[in-house]
Amino acid sequence: MSEHHKTFAAVDLGASSGRVMVGRVGAGTLDLTEAHRFPNRPVRVPEGLRWDILSLYAGVLDGLRAAGRVDSVGIDSWAVDYGLLDADGALLGNPVHYRDARTEGVAEQVWATVPAAELYAATGLQYAPFNTLYQLTAARATPQLARAERLLLIPDLLAYWLTGEAGTELTNASTTQLIDPRTGEWAYGLAERLGIDLGLFAPLRRPGDPAGLLTPRVLEETGLTGPVPVTTVGSHDTASAVAAVPAAGERFAYICTGTWSLAGLELAAPVLTEASRAANFTNELGLDGTVRYLRNIMGLWLLQECLREWDHPDLGALLRAAAEIPPLRSVVDAGDAVFLAPGRMPARIADACRASGQPVPGSRAEITRCILDSLALAHRRAVDDARRLADHPVDVVHIVGGGTRNELLCQLTADACGLPVVAGPAEAAALGNVLVQARAHGLVGDRTAMRRLLARTQPLRRYEPRGDPAAWRAAQDRIAGP
Repeated sequence: MSEHHKTFAAVDLGASSGRVMVGRVGAGTLDLTEAHRFPNRPVRVPEGLRWDILSLYAGVLDGLRAAGRVDSVGIDSWAVDYGLLDADGALLGNPVHYRDARTEGVAEQVWATVPAAELYAATGLQYAPFNTLYQLTAARATPQLARAERLLLIPDLLAYWLTGEAGTELTNASTTQLIDPRTGEWAYGLAERLGIDLGLFAPLRRPGDPAGLLTPRVLEETGLTGPVPVTTVGSHDTASAVAAVPAAGERFAYICTGTWSLAGLELAAPVLTEASRAANFTNELGLDGTVRYLRNIMGLWLLQECLREWDHPDLGALLRAAAEIPPLRSVVDAGDAVFLAPGRMPARIADACRASGQPVPGSRAEITRCILDSLALAHRRAVDDARRLADHPVDVVHIVGGGTRNELLCQLTADACGLPVVAGPAEAAALGNVLVQARAHGLVGDRTAMRRLLARTQPLRRYEPRGDPAAWRAAQDRIAGP
């Protein structure tokens, strides 16, 4: 491989699958191919819902073997969840899944010590019942936490197994509700008041920092020839995805679509107002000290759960049928926590429509159309609220991630927002992962240069808004806002 081209392995773990992607970067070139994809199947055991972390690690090793010679490895995954290690560095049980019920009612316990408004002013993080802060509070009396000497967020845990070196990557750490978004450092006073030992966390790392070398054992298992460095990337997959938004300028909103929809803005500083808290916006950290100012929306989880209950019918045919259903007949609040848990999703959507006095969708196509209209409406609310609360103009909405393949959702989002939508790239998290590695190795410049490279090399599709904006306003009036 020429000195002007390098190859990077991007380990990108989502809530339902993992993949190892191979990115090749050179002067004006960026190619991404899939080396290995593997399922991510959480397991319900008597004590609750757990991640099968050993299966995921095996998938990573298999993927690195399939990737072949690489110049670096980077890891990103979902946020908030963690593994606990004992004094010998051994894992103390499978990591708890963020959809586990253990955090029910825990937020109120935390707010009794630090009121919700004060907590937001200190950390800027939206309320979500699964934030790491609430998970640690729920785990306070457990033998595992009592024995723990180290806490590693999921991508940091995998990096530790690959290298033997422990660190805590900052963009993911910012989802714990224990980071001050103004300083990018731990909120020590807050943690002390809540009885959380920040000494459990390994030292902070930032995207681009070295994270160690693959150990001899890992080299042997993967067939790679060392030294192979692991490079810290935006290890929260949304941070990597936002880094791969192919925007020109700053007047854009983004929607990272997949199991979740993360909709918001890239800002230079957090928005910590009471109005922002009331609107449930979060201030997570991104590349180069930026702030990902966004709202979590339930996302394609709603459709994924319906497809699972329907025994996975042909999605293309279902979406074509949904496109023929009259628009905005019934909508639900896609941010409602009632949809968080798995199971019975079609019935829960029907119940929500019934409770709000709307027509109850009966067929699979009607339920699918209800979901997509509702997601587009939630996207509209998030973009409108973000630009108002941050006083930040928006001329275009970029949709990245798996939802870019859903043409109906992209068009409905353009219609709902009344703004052009640029869809792509689909593998945004993996591309952001690769580009941060490439930048650390001197092949790419700043964020602007990264985005120009993406715009030149990745397939993008533009959707212009159409239809009557008043219909979307009327649909919003039918459901409660956030």
